[in-house]
Amino acid sequence: MINKVLQNRLKDYSPANALEQENVLQELMQHYVLASLSRARLFSRAVFHGGTCLRILYGTNRFSRDLDFVTREPDPAFTLRPYLAKVQEDCAAAGIRFECQDRAAIEKTVRKAFLKTDSIGQIVDIELPYARNASRTIRIKLEVDINPPAGATFETRFITFPVTAAITSMTLESGFGSKSHALLCREYTKGRDWYDFLWYASRNVLPNLELLANALDQQGPWAGTRPEVSVDWYLARMEKRIGEIDWKAAREDVARFIMSVEQEGIALWSRELFFQTLERLAKRLRGTGAHRPEN
Repeated sequence: MINKVLQNRLKDYSPANALEQENVLQELMQHYVLASLSRARLFSRAVFHGGTCLRILYGTNRFSRDLDFVTREPDPAFTLRPYLAKVQEDCAAAGIRFECQDRAAIEKTVRKAFLKTDSIGQIVDIELPYARNASRTIRIKLEVDINPPAGATFETRFITFPVTAAITSMTLESGFGSKSHALLCREYTKGRDWYDFLWYASRNVLPNLELLANALDQQGPWAGTRPEVSVDWYLARMEKRIGEIDWKAAREDVARFIMSVEQEGIALWSRELFFQTLERLAKRLRGTGAHRPEN
């Protein structure tokens, strides 16, 4: 049964090459994991966010590897173990065998685990348009921040594959605030972050600056300074950051996570493109004021 289900889903994506096919297979496995986490009631304690969240719940066109979560409030007792056990049980019943590695360290504020499967080509037998090593492993990293910055807002959305399941996520405004923290603080160039910036800005989403301020106070070059993140503060720092980015490295990073039809657009990435995008975002921010979530 699962062979036919996965075969049909794969056809829906119409991958154009072996890399796209691998991204699709990864995403199909992510859906199974998310559905199981929902059944295990993870979302009563934690919420989904990050690039894979944007892809699966909000329809961005870039693929993503990891499943990122934050607890709803500081939760030092949180552990992934019972949820991972449920994922293994549910997916085994569907014909997908996951090996689990819990990499959580009690002194760390981010709980990490890895799920690996070689089921595609070994247990699950589906016809693939592009050649694939039958023993090739799909690897999904899960991360849960157990000491999240205050100020985020949440909403519930739904997936319908492999079953209908409710997934609680950060709102787009809070997701943009969190992503802005990564844009300002990450010590290396990650083009996927900047792809998400363009996506948020093109949809007229305004970043949650309260969440951003609290995140900056927790981690990064502004840690412990309690920065007053006004609209002008945010725009000035983002402009400076855009001027510092190696856009060739950014293009190379994101290229393997998007479909062929978008590759020409990525080739146009430059300081000018992102400066213009920031200018348009500035007009909206200054026209409406900084977004502060309601209590």
